Amino acid sequence: MSTQATTARTASPGLAAAGASAATARSAAVAGSSSAYAVELKDVRKSFGKTEIIRGANLAVKPGERVAIIGPNGAGKSTLFNLISGRFGSTSGEILLHGERIDGLTPFQINRRGLSRSFQVSNLFVRLSVFENIRCAVLWSMGYKYSFWQFLAGLRDANDRAEEVLAMIKLDRRRDHLAMNLTYAEQRALEIGITIAGGSSVILLDEPTAGMSKSETKRFIQLILDVTQGKTLLTVEHDMGVVFGLADKIAVLVYGEVIAFDLPEAVRANPRVQEAYLGSVLADQQAAGH
Repeated sequence: MSTQATTARTASPGLAAAGASAATARSAAVAGSSSAYAVELKDVRKSFGKTEIIRGANLAVKPGERVAIIGPNGAGKSTLFNLISGRFGSTSGEILLHGERIDGLTPFQINRRGLSRSFQVSNLFVRLSVFENIRCAVLWSMGYKYSFWQFLAGLRDANDRAEEVLAMIKLDRRRDHLAMNLTYAEQRALEIGITIAGGSSVILLDEPTAGMSKSETKRFIQLILDVTQGKTLLTVEHDMGVVFGLADKIAVLVYGEVIAFDLPEAVRANPRVQEAYLGSVLADQQAAGH
């Protein structure tokens, strides 16, 4: 266990107030929103040079909905996630979070407004413990800043929240293990924990079950359902079993356009979707025994 985890000191009142005020401000902004949608895209376009990748994407996701974004390779799914989370700037169009425009904001500004995302490849502090990884996410979400003179063990609100998240992702028994020593599935669970630790109301997960076995995938779907209860979820996923088991609605992205956005049964029966994408994918997965 690290010195930071075992050394106990009292945090300054100023830091504690900063943490509480940041969390309160984010909760109040979400609660006070008059928008009918948690995430809304209006004619969003993104070009790299002369190549247009996102071609007028429109999407409106209600609070609490779980939406899977599917489409063939090269459809622009990761680019769309990067636009929503602020990693890329859009060429034109509007992106709204709880009714407020976020296009043009930086990723940390968007995160402070209540949106968090994970990536296809786990981004962990591999030489820190599981608990310390979660606490890092909690500290920034609560508004704490780096301070050489403060001992983290004294930040009771941050530590309590980190313990709570560990229990949610079922890694409390691995609390003091280094992240580098976790199994792949445990590392992905830790990534989910970091994503939700700040209490964001909108969660973006990019291929969360990639590389997992069937049994691991089944458990992970339930984990995602548990930890995102009451939150708005957008996920990119290629495994159609995961999509149909996880999503309330499915958005189909083909060549940078959302060609369908509906309930899973309706999307499955949509002739345009079958022609463009779904039929061939399901056939491939059935042939592979999935």
